[in-house]
This record gives sequence, C-alpha cells and structure tokens, in this order.
Amino acid sequence: MIFAAILAGGIGSRMGGTDTPKQFLDLGNKPVIVHTIEKFVINEKIDKTIVLTPKNFINHTNQLIKEYIPNADDIIVIEGGETRNDTLLNSIRYIEENFGIDDESIILTHDSVRPFVTHRIIEDNIKAARKYGACDTVIPATDTIVESINGETIESIPVRDYYYQGQTPQSFNIKKLFNLIDSLTEEESNILTDACKIFTLKDEDVHLVDGEVTNIKITYPYDLKLANTILEDRND
Repeated sequence: MIFAAILAGGIGSRMGGTDTPKQFLDLGNKPVIVHTIEKFVINEKIDKTIVLTPKNFINHTNQLIKEYIPNADDIIVIEGGETRNDTLLNSIRYIEENFGIDDESIILTHDSVRPFVTHRIIEDNIKAARKYGACDTVIPATDTIVESINGETIESIPVRDYYYQGQTPQSFNIKKLFNLIDSLTEEESNILTDACKIFTLKDEDVHLVDGEVTNIKITYPYDLKLANTILEDRND
C-alpha cells in the first residue's frame, strides 16, 4: 500500500499575531491544510492519507475535512508527536497496527504548510521511493551559502553547485525506514532534524527528486501573503 502522512503537528510559533497554528489559517477561501490534503487525496495511487495534528485540533481537522473534501473515506486524522520525528513515528505505528507493513509499503511524508505540491512531484516521489527506498524533494540553492560556526565570522563559503534546498515530500519504503529508526542510538536520535537524516546517518542513499520554487513552506506572515499571490495567479 501507499500512504501519505501530512505532518500538521506544529503550533506555528513563528507566524506571529495569532494563536491558531499556521496550517489552519485561511489561504484563499479555505484553510492551508485543506489545500495540502487535497493534493494527495486526488492521487489514485495513494491508498490512505493520514493527517497528524495536535491532539486538541483533531476534531477541528475532521470538521474541516467534512466541510471541504467530499468522499473523504480514505483520510484518517490522528495525534502527532512532540517533535517532527515523533509525529512520523506515530504515523508508522498507526500503519503497522491497522494495515500492516510489507516489503512494498511506501510512505510519502509532507509538510501540511506546503499547499502547492504538484501532481508531478508526488508521482516522482512514489516512483523514487519504490525504486530506491528513500527520496527527498529538493531545488538547487540559488543564494550563496555562508558557513559560520560562531555566528559572527565566516568559516567558509561552499561551492553552491553542490547544495540544494530541501522541501517535501520525503518518501520511503516503510519497512526500511522503520528498521533504520529502530537501529538509531540515543545520540543519533537526538540530532535528527528530518527523516532523510536517518538514512544518511546509516550511510544509506537518498535519491533526489526535483521540487518546484512554488512548493513553498508557509512559516512567516510574509509566506502567507506570497501564498495568496501564488493562488490568485493560478486562479486567473
């Protein structure tokens, strides 16, 4: 089976001026998270879409799905974790307990606040996860990368040609991902920033999938303004 895990566990502390998590703010005429969920639900290859939210937003999320997305039988809302990786683990455990995991099981993990993910990106993630076992959606870095250890002076300026900006989805063979997570030491677990790092820590290859510059992550108030501009352009 192929699963999509929409990671909506964040509280949006960097959005400012609102107590509402950023994924539940309106983008155009519906919440950001609804735009995101829709992109996965319409893909016929995805069997189940699992949405992971803060516990106190589970009912609200179910209400939004009921209001905006018809025929939502394949959408499941469950509680996320304290960290991104805890949230990912919750999705894997839910899949294992309710559907089982075999050698062909695939999971696409995606930020709930990246509402402009395209059908092409999703399709390429499915293909790459099946073929390679792990993939990350990226775009080439356009700005010069500056490294500073102390935050005051430059240590180095790496060659930009070798650097990319990570997006999502990040997609995996579930059994392989679960086995690698299980093999992590406590020290390795403490330095994780995303799921792909699990693979790199264990010297496992992660295939690159081309992203899109419009596949933005809504983090700050400016991002939401930009997202509304992108949406308006697409609706013209």
